[in-house]
Amino acid sequence: MFTMNGRQGPRGSSAAVADGPRDAHPLAVMAAAKVIGVLVLALWSSLNGKSAHTLLSARWDSLWYVRVVEHGYDFTLTAPDGRVLSNRAFFPLLPALQWTLSRLSQLTPADAGLLVSAVSSLVAAVGVYRVVGLFTDHRTALLTVALWATLPVSIVQSMAYSESLFTAVAVWALYLALTRRWIPAAVLACAAGLTRPVGLAVALGVWTAVVTGIREQGWDAKKAVSLVVAPAGFASYVLWVGMQEGRLFGYFDVQSAWGNGFDGGISFLVFAGNLATTPPFAGGIALLVAVGLAVWAYSRGFSASYPLPLQVYSGVIIALALGSSGFFGSKPRLLLPVFSLLIPLAALLGRRSTRVRVSVIAATCLLSAVYGAFWLNGSGPP
Repeated sequence: MFTMNGRQGPRGSSAAVADGPRDAHPLAVMAAAKVIGVLVLALWSSLNGKSAHTLLSARWDSLWYVRVVEHGYDFTLTAPDGRVLSNRAFFPLLPALQWTLSRLSQLTPADAGLLVSAVSSLVAAVGVYRVVGLFTDHRTALLTVALWATLPVSIVQSMAYSESLFTAVAVWALYLALTRRWIPAAVLACAAGLTRPVGLAVALGVWTAVVTGIREQGWDAKKAVSLVVAPAGFASYVLWVGMQEGRLFGYFDVQSAWGNGFDGGISFLVFAGNLATTPPFAGGIALLVAVGLAVWAYSRGFSASYPLPLQVYSGVIIALALGSSGFFGSKPRLLLPVFSLLIPLAALLGRRSTRVRVSVIAATCLLSAVYGAFWLNGSGPP
């Protein structure tokens, strides 16, 4: 069984990876994947007469984060259909870091966002390696990082978006909680709640770890404080937006104007069903297969005895991503922080020869780079 201090792996095996010496491995894997992705994007964009720098730093959500830096939370834009879009839909930690870096350096807020994303993706890679290494071996943990770094939508981790920052604080919050460092875990969970709405998933994951600790060792001040601090980031921002909007749940009204809501997955099922029953059918079938594989991979975590806090974190993000009613094209990137879905594939790949492992990762890296370049030069992330 997995123990909360991370010193044992499944079934009592000594599976936990070393805390420091091997951290260079996930760093190298992530850095290589990012460099290849950006180089392919730069080449593709050049051939299309576009700027890779602009695509990474000054389009879509990146623009809205810069607007928070430049205008505070008083910027709105009226859509062609009359909806009033507010930048209060975007959580404050990333723009706060952009503002700070731009004041301390010569970087523009957009370039500061790129720097935050780049550093955060490296920090996140080590965090993923550490968390997975608590209950598996070095090879599986490293292959999980490699697969995560080369997902088709992983180019988002090179953009001035919040995915990399969120994943970095989330995985380290989980790691600290699983190793019973309650206060630091809660502080990072609080930071995750100031980064994205799904920061709630991190708080619930930390809560699960703390409750397990209480059952095993009883109450103490650190556990009590961590239960309060962990959800404070998410709660404080949502309540603040409510105060600014003049309604307790005003944040959800802001999200509704953007087309976001939660209907338990009904809209997503209708969307997938329409794709699967409309020629050429392939898109809908592929989507349904992908969802089925994700559900299988998540359920596999229970049978393989993944730590319960990790399963709670992953399950909440999956539920929120698939249960929301807007921006169906965003689902893959919204699921990017759920690295645990890749562990079964990493374990399977780890049992293959070195030649097979290297070939698979090289292929996924190339396909990810090409897809990222095609995606950003086309419709791009909504």
